[in-house]
Amino acid sequence: MTTNPAKKSSLSLPAPFASFIAKFPLKTHPRIPLPPNAYRPVQIATLWLSPPLGYTPVEGGSASTETISNLLSSDVECLKWQAYIALRGLKSIRVRFDVSPDGALENRLPNLHVPLSESVLPGDDSQKKDTKKEEQDGELLAAQMIPTWVDAKLGINSATDENEGYVDESARDESRAWVSLLEDVVHAALILAQPKPSYIQSLLFPSTKPDTHHPLASLITPPPAPLTGYFSLLPQWGTRISRQAVMARYREAIAALSERLGTDKWFLGSTDPTPLDALAFAYLHCILHSSDSVRIEVTKRVNLVAWEWRVRGVVRAAFTQ
Repeated sequence: MTTNPAKKSSLSLPAPFASFIAKFPLKTHPRIPLPPNAYRPVQIATLWLSPPLGYTPVEGGSASTETISNLLSSDVECLKWQAYIALRGLKSIRVRFDVSPDGALENRLPNLHVPLSESVLPGDDSQKKDTKKEEQDGELLAAQMIPTWVDAKLGINSATDENEGYVDESARDESRAWVSLLEDVVHAALILAQPKPSYIQSLLFPSTKPDTHHPLASLITPPPAPLTGYFSLLPQWGTRISRQAVMARYREAIAALSERLGTDKWFLGSTDPTPLDALAFAYLHCILHSSDSVRIEVTKRVNLVAWEWRVRGVVRAAFTQ
C-alpha cells in the first residue's frame, strides 16, 4: 500500500515542500511471521554463549550441520563457564549461540536460562507466581549465579568446603596466583594475538562497546605509558603497549603452567577438577585455536596439549544443541 503523506496531513503545507515529500511516499509492508520454532519455552537448562569458531546460523536460529559437532564457545569467558558446569559433573545442558550480548543480563554472556522450578534467585514462591513472564519463560541467571545453580542441582553446598575443592589450604592459596596469571598475562597475550580490523574498516564500522571486562591496558603491570607525554600539546591519550614485553611474560607463564601440571590429572594435584582447571582449559583451548604467535608456545608443551585434548572431550560431552 502506498500513501502520500502530503495528502493525508490535515495541515496546509507549502506547495514546494508538499511537492518534494510527495516523491517519497510512505510504504507499509505485511507483518513478517516468526519461524515456528523461534519461541521455545525453556524446559531444560540452556546456556547462552558466544558462538564457536566457524558458526553459521541457519533459519530458525539453530546451527549448521558442520557446527553441531563443535559446541564450545570461542569466547574464553563463556568457555570457562562451560567447562565449570561440565567438570562439576552435569550433563545434557543445552546451548544457544544466537543471542546477542545486548540481549543478555548486564550486556554480557554467558547467561543461564533455567525453568522456574530450578530458580536460585532470592525471593519467595508467591512473588514468582505473580510474575506471568517467569511462569512462561523460566528464570535467566547471570554468570555469577551459575555456581549456586550447580550446587542446587547436585544437592550440595560447596561453600562449606574451606579449601574450595583443592587438596589443602596451601593449594587453595596457590590457585589464586594461577588464576591471576591466566587472567592477566595470558589474557593480554591472547588479546594481542587477535586479528585487528583494518584502518578503513575501523572507520566505517567503529566499535561501540570497548572491552570493559578485560581491557588490555589494565592487564599489564606496571601500567603502560600514555601515547602522548607531558610536554605534548595534546592531552594524555591512549597507551603505549610493548608487545615484546607482553609476549615475554606470556612465554614464562606457559612454561610455568606446564611445569606445574607435570603428569598430574588435575592442576595442583587435585583429585577432582576445580575452578582452576575450568579456567586453564578455557585459555588453553582458545590459545590452540588462535594465531601461531601464541599457539606455538603451548604446542611445544606436550602435557598441556594432551591435557587440553582430554578435558575437551569431557566438556564437549556435557552439552547438546
